[in-house]
Order: sequence, then C-alpha cells, then structure tokens
Amino acid sequence: VQLVESGGGLVQAGGSLRLSCVASGDSLSRYVMGWFRQAPGKEREFVVGISWSAGSTYWDDSVKGRFTISRDAAVNTVYLQMNVLKPEDTAVYFCAAGLIFGSIWPYQYLYWGQGAQVTVSS
Repeated sequence: VQLVESGGGLVQAGGSLRLSCVASGDSLSRYVMGWFRQAPGKEREFVVGISWSAGSTYWDDSVKGRFTISRDAAVNTVYLQMNVLKPEDTAVYFCAAGLIFGSIWPYQYLYWGQGAQVTVSS
C-alpha cells in the first residue's frame, strides 16, 4: 500500500484545514486507516482512526469534537478535517494503514505516508 498526503499548510489559530491521503496498491477493505502527528522533539502520536470497511472511528481526546476522519472509497482517499486549530496542533501529520481497529500505536501500523506539515500560528 502506498500513501500520499496533501493539504498541509499554515493557518491561524481557530482556523481549519483538510488533509487528504490517497492510497494505492491494494484493496483497503481490510485496513484501518489512521492519522498520526509528530511535533519537533516529540514522539509520534495517534490522532484519529477509521475502519475502511465499516466506517467506525476512534480518536484521541485532544482532538475530540474538533477533528473528523472520513473516507471516500470511490477515490481511495482518507480525509482529516481539522477545525478550531490550536498552536499545539502544529506538527507533521502522517497517514498510516494497519490491521488492528482501535490501535493507537505507530508500530502496529504497516504502511506510512511521507507526512504533511501543519503549522498553526497564534
């Protein structure tokens, strides 16, 4: 599975951004798609995940109510809609594919995109 993110950028606090992750190379029906982020000097952390087949989602409490994950099977794309962005959301955001629904651990994800920079100014 190959994953390519896009849609990052610079936004002011309180603003919104939408990241996209286009997948190719395999059927995604058995995969869980996750978004992670990594700020400078910090560990990579889980943000939100979705079961590709069922559409069930799970997320970290830090983004609950602000971030939404969705997928469009017609274009093999997963989206991360980020609203009410805060400076602490600044990070490189990664799309990943794994097989364990509910997993928040990077090592349990099999495939990764190259990352998209999101910078939130105060």
